[in-house]
Amino acid sequence: MMSTFVTGAGAGLVSALLFTVVITGSPLAVMLSYVAPLPVIIAALGWNHRAGLVAAAVGALAIGIALRWAAAPAFALGVALPAWWLAYLGLLGRPTGDGRTEWYPIGRLLLWVAAVAGLVTFAGAVSLGWSYEAYVETMRRAIESVLKAELGAGAEGAAGGAGELPGGLSSVATVDTIVAVLPLAAAASFVPMLVINLWGAAKAVSLSGRLPRPWPPLPLMVLPRQAPFALALALAGGFMLTGFAGVLAQALTGALAAAFALQGLAAIHRWTMGKGGRPLILSLVYLVVVIFLIWALPVLAIVGVMAAFFGPPEHQITSGAPPAAPSDSQNRT
Repeated sequence: MMSTFVTGAGAGLVSALLFTVVITGSPLAVMLSYVAPLPVIIAALGWNHRAGLVAAAVGALAIGIALRWAAAPAFALGVALPAWWLAYLGLLGRPTGDGRTEWYPIGRLLLWVAAVAGLVTFAGAVSLGWSYEAYVETMRRAIESVLKAELGAGAEGAAGGAGELPGGLSSVATVDTIVAVLPLAAAASFVPMLVINLWGAAKAVSLSGRLPRPWPPLPLMVLPRQAPFALALALAGGFMLTGFAGVLAQALTGALAAAFALQGLAAIHRWTMGKGGRPLILSLVYLVVVIFLIWALPVLAIVGVMAAFFGPPEHQITSGAPPAAPSDSQNRT
């Protein structure tokens, strides 16, 4: 019990430090803030999910004391508790009739990553203004400030609504477009960040020998067959709903689309297994993704939808993998 508390407290302090360095504004600090969930996930996976809860509480307390109490909920709800929840799900397991353990499927865990990313993005939008009008006005002012700083005199009229950007673009239309798509883009970028943190933590804990479940190869993950319907529903809501309901639908659309894009990459890895030109094919795919990111991600998302909807379920794909060790989940202790 004491080791759980000490480990969780240490992880919470490290996570809080990584979260707060972003206020310096340096590029390195921004990159470090992206891995703020990592210590919490490592503590929860390697020791016990209770260590993750301790990390969340200690980190929020430290931020409240060191900075201001208003920042503590942002850390807890935006970083620590999502990290703890994903680690908790990752360790869920139930015994089977032959004495083995059936672990929580990685595909369903990816779906939870998308749900967490969408909900956290929505919560962040609500926190900017408890009315939709206040949220839009806050975002407009922030974007206009960025445009002024980046474009100088070219965007000088942005605040007044009559400025022109390079290429004859209207600053008003540009700001409105950014405000409209920002929830979708923010949630979509949050998904790979959470996945990288979860994967990195699992790898680190696995190398230390403390990970209770065998971590399956990511190319074998498949999102549940219900996930494409969730994406379609969120996409329809993004077009039909207004106000904060529309923001929530857009955030979930972006998060689910990013999850399906990762599913698409996993499917390509799986389909090319055993192929002679696999290294070349994968190199070309990643090169296209890097160069044509905005256009490649929707294509990968479509591939992911097809893999989830028409491909075999995850338990059939992983049936040929080595069986899990006969160990129960730490979450049951």
